[in-house]
Order: sequence, then structure tokens, then C-alpha cells
Amino acid sequence: MKKRIPDATPTSTHATGLPRGVWMLGFVSLFMDMSSEIIHSLLPLFLVTGLGAGVVAVGLIEGVAEGTASVMKLFSGALSDYLGKRKGLVLLGYGFAALTKPLFPLAGGAGMVLLARFMDRLGKGIRGSPRDALIADLTPSKLRGAAYGLRQALDTTGALLGPLLASLLMVVFLGDFRAVMWVAVIPAGLCVLLIVFGVKEPPRKVRHDKDGSPLARRWPIRGADLSRLGRGFWIFVAIIFALTLVRFSEAFLLLRGAELGLADAMVPLILAALSFAFALSSYPAGVLSDRLGRKNVVIWGFGMMIVADLILFIAEAPWVVFLGAVFWGLHLGLTQGIFSAMVADRVPEDLRGTGFGVFHLVSGTGLFLASLLAGLLWQAFGAQATFLAGAVLALIAVLAFALYYREDAASAP
Repeated sequence: MKKRIPDATPTSTHATGLPRGVWMLGFVSLFMDMSSEIIHSLLPLFLVTGLGAGVVAVGLIEGVAEGTASVMKLFSGALSDYLGKRKGLVLLGYGFAALTKPLFPLAGGAGMVLLARFMDRLGKGIRGSPRDALIADLTPSKLRGAAYGLRQALDTTGALLGPLLASLLMVVFLGDFRAVMWVAVIPAGLCVLLIVFGVKEPPRKVRHDKDGSPLARRWPIRGADLSRLGRGFWIFVAIIFALTLVRFSEAFLLLRGAELGLADAMVPLILAALSFAFALSSYPAGVLSDRLGRKNVVIWGFGMMIVADLILFIAEAPWVVFLGAVFWGLHLGLTQGIFSAMVADRVPEDLRGTGFGVFHLVSGTGLFLASLLAGLLWQAFGAQATFLAGAVLALIAVLAFALYYREDAASAP
């Protein structure tokens, strides 16, 4: 029987028992998401009303941006495993994203916005898997759900503050999209400083051969190492792909609000409502998953998605979109951090970056396809068809998840 190496437990600095590095990474996410959402909460309207782009272009830009990030996450995660270091890649990814923020207010057409989103998501791709693996490196297994839930909650707090600032600044700057987007440069720079001075990477364990000699480093995207991820992991990512296909970009919520007559300055508040529910539910959901298992929490999360889609399907007044956004946010809070904990539960320590990379590639591909399909449905049949299709597909996906998904007995809490 293989001897299990106990989890390292870094010194905690808070009553939650979570390490200081996890908190710092959470605040890094908060500042970057604040910066990103100031821009993204205005971007669909900026594209459609300011630059004359169509709804399909919105779906394509969102899908390409997220798909690009997902591909990069695979390689950056594997690179962090190969190097045995993660902080440098985390810093590079956040730094790159910070440098791209000025491109949005400088954009003169949809092509420049696509380039800016591509580069911004490239930075996200570089940092995503190493950051998620670093959280697992820092955190004992019994607190993984709480750790990922906390990071997600702080990340989403930034996503809440971003749209609120965007709406306020749209009033202050008299509807000047570009002036508001310039403000987003400031919090992006702050998150880089937090990584440099606030995050300390723990030492990595060295794997040894049967004779006790250290194993040489190898590029982990190889048949032998990918097989070490295990059959349970590959079944899990296949299920995640199916679930992600039912959740298209939140940009379509903003367009739904505008379609129903919401003023441009108020549209970002839809994302604020979504982010409030997301932030409020993420940490409790993570703690609950540590205690009761991940599966039931995820099922409840997709129940929230079905309710959100149905509300947005029947909506006839702008305020109803806000209600749909709240349920959408609850769906995210009950699923996104839990998915990360599920990945950490299932992969060997030395392949955590690669495991997160595979997960992000699969889920990003699903999001790309979902966003593109949503744009095509909207253009061909209208907004109601988009959200009704989302509800039906979500119901099918969550029923399949409930029937076929099994907690990994070796790692489930």
C-alpha cells in the first residue's frame, strides 16, 4: 500500500484556519476582477452601440477570449509542474493582463477590442492554473473547499465592485465609455504589487524513484503522466464539459437588460447583482462541500441556473433581469469554487498544474461553444429562445450529473 504523505499545513493567520497566501491570492483576484469588470460590464454596449458590432460578434469575441485563456491554462499549468515553481507564472499572468488594460479605451473598432480581449485573456490563461495549483499547495486537503470558496468570494467581490464603479463613473464622466475604462488601469496595477510582496510559495516535494533517487523533471503533457491523472479525473472533466455547455457568457444578461429598456448607465448593475449573489454564496458553499461532499452542492447550483434561465425567458420588465442575475450568481457560487476543489481532490501533487490546465481547457471550450450558440440563437430567434434553450439543456445536464457522477472515495470529504 502506498504511503500517503500528509498535507503540509502552512501557518494560518486568520480564524478561518486558511493560510495567509490564500488570502493574498484572494485579494489579488479581487483587484484584477474589479479592473476587468469595470471594462467588461460596459463592453457589450460599447461594441454594439459605440462601435456598431452585432450580437454574434459579441458572442464570438467572448468565446474566443475565454477559449484562448483555456488553451494557455493547459500549458502554463504543465509548465508550473515542470519548473516546480508557480508564483513567477502567476505574477507574469497578472502583470500581462494589467499591461493590456489601456488597449480597451484606445480601441477604434471591434477588431481592436478582440485583440485586447485576446491579450487580456492570454494573461488570465498564464496565471489561472498555476494560481489554482498554488492554492492547493498552500492548503490542507480538509480545507480545500473553503480555500477555493474564499478566493472565489473575494474574486467576485471585485466583480461586484467593478460594475458599481462603472455605473458611478458613467454618470461622473457623462456616458464617456473610454474615460471609465481608463480608471480600470489602477486596480490592475495594485494586484501586481500584492503578488510581489504578499505571496510566499511553499517548498515543493521531490518525487523519488523506487531506489530512492530523485526523479528527473519531465514535461508532464505525456502519455505516461496524463494516465497518472486517473480514469476518475477524465470522467470528471467529461462531465464538466457537458455542464459548461449550458452556461454562456454573462454578456447576454447585459444585452437582455438593455433590450428590455434599461438605461446604459444602469446596465452594469446587472453584473453587480449577479456578483453580489456569487460572492455571498461562494465561501459558504465551499465550507459546505468540505463537510457534506461536493456533488449535492453542485446539483443545487445547477438548479439555480435553471431558475435563472426561466426568469430571463419570461422577463418583460428590466427589474426581472436583476432577479435572474441573482439566481445566475447563486449558480456560480455553488459550482465554480467547488469544481476547483474537485480537481485538487483528484490529481497527484506534482501534476496539479497540469490537472487544472486540462480542466480549464475543457471548461473553456464548453464556454466558447455555449457563447457562440447563444449568439446564433439570439440573432435567429431572439433572446427568449436563448434562455429557454439554456434552461432545457441545464436540466438535461444536471440530471445526467446526478445519475452518473460519483464522489471519488479516496478523496471525497
